[in-house]
Amino acid sequence: MEYIKHLKKDHKLATILTGDAHTLKLHKNIPLRLMASIMSQQLSTKVAKVIFHRFLALYNGKEPKPQQVLDTPFETLRAIGLSNAKVSYVQNVARFCIEHKITDKKLLQMDNESVIELLTDIKGVGKWTVEMLLMFTLGREDVFAVDDLGIQQAMCKLYKINAADKKKMKTRMLKISANWSPYRTYACLHLWNWKDGGE
Repeated sequence: MEYIKHLKKDHKLATILTGDAHTLKLHKNIPLRLMASIMSQQLSTKVAKVIFHRFLALYNGKEPKPQQVLDTPFETLRAIGLSNAKVSYVQNVARFCIEHKITDKKLLQMDNESVIELLTDIKGVGKWTVEMLLMFTLGREDVFAVDDLGIQQAMCKLYKINAADKKKMKTRMLKISANWSPYRTYACLHLWNWKDGGE
């Protein structure tokens, strides 16, 4: 894989580039993926999957369009295990996507920074959420999630960064990750994998 050759120039990172090479996939229905990522915030992957399946079950297992989600009563969404705040945020996403005519085609034509700028306008959607969307839904190769706790922990361990001063830590992380461009997403995938004890 081309990216491994590039990332191996970083000798510390090279030590964890073991195991299988990662591939990024593009997923359709980006507005729905954004709703799913809001539903999964602060939840384990397992619980998040259960809730998302319950959500799809409301629409007979089919992926709903934003308008269908907006037409779903608040209480119905609460009943699948979402908090009041999350129901509001999911509805915010649906409303925003309708008002701004957000389609897969529109987002795919935009660069990473523009997508972040556009979608973080939605109440309940932060930069980290959009970065995850760019990586895992739009399949973008050059995204670095500096605010991700897992990435922070992995980099502090690998590069012996002192985590006491958050600002200094992030500056150092950004400086190191700049050398990984244009494959920063892959570096993140390997860092997560390594942190979770994967090979």
